[in-house]
Amino acid sequence: MEDEGKTMSYEELKRKRVAVLMGGLSSEREISLRSGRAVLQALQESGYNVFGLDAGRDMAQRLLQEKTEVAFIALHGRFGEDGTVQGLLEILGIPYTGSGVLASGAAMDKVFSKQIFIGHHIPTPDSVTMTQGEDCDALEENIREMLPVVIKPACEGSTVGVSVVYDMGALRTGLTEAFRFDRRALVERFVHGDEITVSVLDGEALPIVQVRPKSGFYDFTSKYTVGKTEYVLPAPLPPEVYRRAQELAVAAYNALQCRGAARADFIVDGDRIFCLEVNTVPGLTETSLLPKAAAHAGIPFSELVQKMLKGACLKA
Repeated sequence: MEDEGKTMSYEELKRKRVAVLMGGLSSEREISLRSGRAVLQALQESGYNVFGLDAGRDMAQRLLQEKTEVAFIALHGRFGEDGTVQGLLEILGIPYTGSGVLASGAAMDKVFSKQIFIGHHIPTPDSVTMTQGEDCDALEENIREMLPVVIKPACEGSTVGVSVVYDMGALRTGLTEAFRFDRRALVERFVHGDEITVSVLDGEALPIVQVRPKSGFYDFTSKYTVGKTEYVLPAPLPPEVYRRAQELAVAAYNALQCRGAARADFIVDGDRIFCLEVNTVPGLTETSLLPKAAAHAGIPFSELVQKMLKGACLKA
């Protein structure tokens, strides 16, 4: 078993049997497969002893059968980004990329991560939490004062199950959609402004990307369909706002105790910056934001993937 927190050199890693974990069981399975295949190809071309593993319920058995020595996590959503796979790898003693069990679980839970942001004075939109089966009448007045609102499942990604609600008549429909994916829903004040994303690699903020979906809403289709969204890099923000957004991204990363690569999403309204969430396994597809930011910083995709792999270690 590797020592806690111990990382390896590139030379050591090239002598290891590396599994790229992809696919999985979440609603983001297809996106994860795309991320994983891109990572797999990049590592193969760079000379690593690497193989792809579609992470099903037999994952532990397959990792052991393949004599896996290092895991590159390219899993998005539940059972991959939420601390569960990280915990399994800790038990098996297999060093892995990215954040540990606690940080992964905290970041995946939008309700819990928002509480952490508030505790660390990281600005985030006002919200209330609804639980499936709860009588929402008591909270309707609070929600009415926040309109319009965004309703999100507490533990989903890629805008799955998300609705924008402009009047109370659509509230229950939005909650029903969110409850399809989680028993808790975050009802968050909709902030009008520019959507930006700040990737953080090993504690350092990368150039900021502004996201301009042609539909006006950065939903699943806008995120993963080429041509549906314009990406402006670097984001055209005033210097002080740009610097502050990078500082807040690193602050959110540290507050959650993230490691490796992560991505913080924000809304900018004038000089006000609101943190929406942190993703601990950012996408690595052809439309993904982390590779775009890294490339602008002079880090090509192959080098980015190797930097992420070099951070592989046990965290518990």
